[in-house]
Amino acid sequence: MTNSSTSVDMPLRRRWVIGRFSASMLAIVLLVAGAWVAWASLLRGIADVWIVSDAVTSADVVAVLGGGLEVRPFLAAEFYKKGLVPRVLVSAVPEAESSRIGGIPGHSELNRMVLLKLGVPDAAIEMFGHGNKNTGDEAVALRNWVDQRHVSRVIIPTEIFAARRVRWIFDREFAGSSVRLEIPSFEPPNYSRAEWWKNEAGMIAFQNEVLKYIYYRLK
Repeated sequence: MTNSSTSVDMPLRRRWVIGRFSASMLAIVLLVAGAWVAWASLLRGIADVWIVSDAVTSADVVAVLGGGLEVRPFLAAEFYKKGLVPRVLVSAVPEAESSRIGGIPGHSELNRMVLLKLGVPDAAIEMFGHGNKNTGDEAVALRNWVDQRHVSRVIIPTEIFAARRVRWIFDREFAGSSVRLEIPSFEPPNYSRAEWWKNEAGMIAFQNEVLKYIYYRLK
């Protein structure tokens, strides 16, 4: 009689243990999912607070800064073809050794080549500055360029995470000037604003831009 009762209780106990284990696993899965949703929402919110962008209107020129070869010249060409600007400026950055010996085109020349490929005529492209090593140099060079011409509005397109730093540097250099700067920001091809933390390029870009911004503010 005792053996019969024990044999009946064992399947019930096993089902009870399995049920408790399944419920525990489900609770853990729901907890992890909730934490991930909250974390994703937090990271998306941080990006929304960090990113700044100006509306684009017609201007005298659009300036292509160094870096961002996959974004900046393409945007400049788009603005030109839409009739928003009659001229495109390209930052003259230092040439690499391979460019100086005639091996491959330098960064500035690559920007010019992209613009030409995208339909911007050579007569509408002009270099500004000389050996611009960083964004600060580019801001000084661009201020010198516009001061020598009748320019009232300049577009400076850049990537979403770089826009805050670029805006601060150029606003500081152009303080007291009547020139209006428009600094629109755009998503690069390798990460998005909505899910930037899911891509290594997005993580690196955000981290680097925060550090650069702090550096320039302290400097």
